[in-house]
Amino acid sequence: MDLESVKRSFYKDVERANTGDDIEKIRIAYLGREKGHITLILRSIKDLSLEEKRVMGPLANELRQEIESILRIRQGEFHSLSREATTIDITMPGEKASLGHIHPLTQVENDIQGIFKSLNFAFIDGPEIEKEHYNFDALNIPLHHPARDMWDTFWLKTKSANRNERLLLRTHTSPVQIRYMETHKPPFQIISPGRVFRFEAIDATHEINFHQVEGLMMGKSVSVANFKYVIGLFLKQFFGKEVEVRFRPSYFPFVEPGFEIDIKIKNKWLEVMGAGMVHRKVLEGVNYDPEIWQGFAFGLGLERFAMIKYNIHDVRLFYSGDMRFIHQFN
Repeated sequence: MDLESVKRSFYKDVERANTGDDIEKIRIAYLGREKGHITLILRSIKDLSLEEKRVMGPLANELRQEIESILRIRQGEFHSLSREATTIDITMPGEKASLGHIHPLTQVENDIQGIFKSLNFAFIDGPEIEKEHYNFDALNIPLHHPARDMWDTFWLKTKSANRNERLLLRTHTSPVQIRYMETHKPPFQIISPGRVFRFEAIDATHEINFHQVEGLMMGKSVSVANFKYVIGLFLKQFFGKEVEVRFRPSYFPFVEPGFEIDIKIKNKWLEVMGAGMVHRKVLEGVNYDPEIWQGFAFGLGLERFAMIKYNIHDVRLFYSGDMRFIHQFN
């Protein structure tokens, strides 16, 4: 290439350059020590005649200096743009970081667990896919018992591998208590929080999956008096010392006697728990002697407790994913 062609080519390349890296590539292409266009021209001058050297030498050096100057200016421009793009103005207000927080149901569960932990209760977990035996039979709810209608059940098509027994999505967390009693001897006191499932129409107070917290205390001298003290203490710690508590007779197949527990908030009685003394048939089923051991069991709905505590009127909000609702509990 002659000097004029190199000059035209250089200016076209510089015009197309968009970054500092582009300028560096152009510098190597024209001024590189090995194959730069200007470098090759300067090396070829030695093969020219004396008169041609006198003409070409100054022109080649002049073009080299011109190219160096333009590249230096353009590189500076790109460097300035880069600094402006990355410079932080410390006087500008910062952007608030978006942080996650605990879901209201988890907050309520943590509060409940904290209270029972202070009362020396242990926390037990169990499977959500349960056998018919643990969900019903072992709780004094045999096949065709009318009480089974109280639990709208999701039955599974598959059966258990070893006993060919029907499987279901557990309708309450009471099966966890049966499993625990089969492998542990009294005295003990346990809490079993977890998700349960009911085949129900969804509305403001019903969901097909929700959470329960069930408890069990077993011992040789555990009585209704112990039960009333523990539950009363728990409810007053959770809802406040001013809350009133009352116990009403009720029926559950796995306890005798059975109770409904109500609390009074804003001059209105609200049902919050079911409970009672463990039925002797349940004790016999796990090989406990009912003449020696006795205990009380209770259960509560986590969503119901959260709705009462935070004055929420629709259970579906907990599962809506609506961040306007969730952020209120930040």
